[in-house]
Amino acid sequence: MLQMKLCGDLVLREKCEPVDEITPDVLSAMDEMVKMMAEQNGVGLAAPQVGITKRFLVMMNPDSGEVFKMVNPKITGRGTKTVIMEEGCLSVLGPDNLPVFANVSRPDSVTVEWIDEQGHPCAAEMSGLPARIIQHETDHLDGVLFIDYLSPVKREMVMRKVRRHK
Repeated sequence: MLQMKLCGDLVLREKCEPVDEITPDVLSAMDEMVKMMAEQNGVGLAAPQVGITKRFLVMMNPDSGEVFKMVNPKITGRGTKTVIMEEGCLSVLGPDNLPVFANVSRPDSVTVEWIDEQGHPCAAEMSGLPARIIQHETDHLDGVLFIDYLSPVKREMVMRKVRRHK
């Protein structure tokens, strides 16, 4: 059974290794991650958030409900328009045991390539919320958290709430 890693766990700061082979363990982990994501009302979950330092993630398009299981996802293009939106993370919890949110500026659209669970190469143009989710989740694969985009003052405000959670 996979366990959610929380802010402060060093695994969240590791750069993940590519997946060389889609094994039954990888497939099982992605299935369990989809369940965890749904149980916690999340829209994305990356492997390091459950303690696995490999490049895979799961995400849901909130508009369509479609779930993506992505192996070795890579953002290959970013739109020029940026949008500020509120972001939270299942690994960054406040004293109420719910994600802490903060406004983050990101490109409004991206092009992403990945390998699906059957081993087929895929690519998509994403915009709006799906683009935000894939950027947030691929950041996790590089050891980056959304709080890293905040000003020092805003980051400290978020971290005060996180420290109260512990």
